Amino acid sequence: MDLLGTLPAFVLAVLLISASPGPAMALIVRRAALRGLPGAVPTVLGLELGLYVWALVAGAGLAALVAASEAGYLVLRVGGAAVLLLLGVRAWRAAWRDDGREPAGPAAAPAARRRWWTAFGEGVVVQLANPKAAVFMVAFYPQFVPAEGPVFATTALLGLLQITLETGLYLGLAAGVARAGAWFRRPRIRRRLEAVSGTVLVGLGVRVAVSSP
Repeated sequence: MDLLGTLPAFVLAVLLISASPGPAMALIVRRAALRGLPGAVPTVLGLELGLYVWALVAGAGLAALVAASEAGYLVLRVGGAAVLLLLGVRAWRAAWRDDGREPAGPAAAPAARRRWWTAFGEGVVVQLANPKAAVFMVAFYPQFVPAEGPVFATTALLGLLQITLETGLYLGLAAGVARAGAWFRRPRIRRRLEAVSGTVLVGLGVRVAVSSP
């Protein structure tokens, strides 16, 4: 199999898969709407770091073990569902409690740093706790990795290409959503967005909880 010959199909597949709704897109839209493009950047970077870790795991052959193991898949499924449910409940709480005001004065910079790392960590955890990521890597990447070549190195390169494409796509999405940021950050609209985001995340958590390999 010629790797260069399969790259166009790989790029097209990555773009189509990345554009499909899921936890990643829900997180990015929420962050971009409430915090603007700068607030969505750490979420995107965290999600892509988590995805690249899965790519390396797939290249090492460990993802296949997770996908084939009922116990391993169950642990990921429960963990992923718990993370999404927690994020959803937090969004619901914010819909009722958050008045939309930002910290001012000396507390503003530390609060901004905490939000950056919180958003980055959420992205990493959501991606790593996604059981579908393991199944996806096992089913998707071998179609483009030559069996006679260096499997791990080729998978790592394809993973790097995928996260590059996804980062550009997701940052474009975040920029588009952020353009309407002033409208989204109106107190009434903000609360409604948090409520809708919470419902979407909880729904995704339930779907992950009942999913099968």
